[in-house]
Amino acid sequence: MSSFEVAAIGDNCIDRYLSVGLDTVGGNAVNVAVQLATRGRRAAYFGATGDEKQGWRTRGALVENGVDVAGLRIVPGRTAYTDLKTTPEGDRVIAFEEFGVCRGYRPDPGEVLALRAARHVHFGWFDDGGALKRELAAAGVAVSQDLAVNGGADALTIAFASAGASREQARTLMQQALAAGARIAVVTCGELGSIASDGRRFAEAGVSPIEVMDTTGAGDTFIAAFIDAHLKGLDLPGCLAAGRDAAAQTCRHLGGFPQRPQPLTPI
Repeated sequence: MSSFEVAAIGDNCIDRYLSVGLDTVGGNAVNVAVQLATRGRRAAYFGATGDEKQGWRTRGALVENGVDVAGLRIVPGRTAYTDLKTTPEGDRVIAFEEFGVCRGYRPDPGEVLALRAARHVHFGWFDDGGALKRELAAAGVAVSQDLAVNGGADALTIAFASAGASREQARTLMQQALAAGARIAVVTCGELGSIASDGRRFAEAGVSPIEVMDTTGAGDTFIAAFIDAHLKGLDLPGCLAAGRDAAAQTCRHLGGFPQRPQPLTPI
């Protein structure tokens, strides 16, 4: 398997924008892997797609963006997808999710060994009850996870969460993640920005004023930029600023990274 320093493992999906009749390649782990690669990191993705058009499309998007796909398994079955609809207020919400062949995916022993040699591993949606993140953390690997897609902050180097536009709720989630064992807790608060703490220091950041086209994947971009800044040795305010600025750019286009959206096809 090729050498990599950071990896994302878990979900991939096709994000289907029902209101505009387009879809994009996405999923928390895929978006984070691509965004880390675009920041110059030797990034890998571990997960499963279906052996059909959308699965190969997902692989192509990863390769095109410089992500190591030696850990991507293409298997018989359906690639995961998410139907997104727009509320009257203009917000994107999940109308339906099908995890497809992501469900039950596990890396093989050789792949686990490769992950144990990584500098940092980010977990997207991954239904093993937290066993692998605990194994990697015990081996000294820095581990992060988006609690919005997978609960459980134990064993995490960085726990990411989202509170919507509520600083009070954000502080509650931050304290809960730290109490559960996360070394650093980061919570985004929508239009109110973001906060972070390592239990000793506290930091907060606002948002970048931009014209928003789509927020899908912006949180994943925030995660990747925060991880990248943390690996560079930036302090908490610097990491939050990196995440804020990167997420703002993702809000300018459809999907979690720049790509050409495709017309929706029947499921």
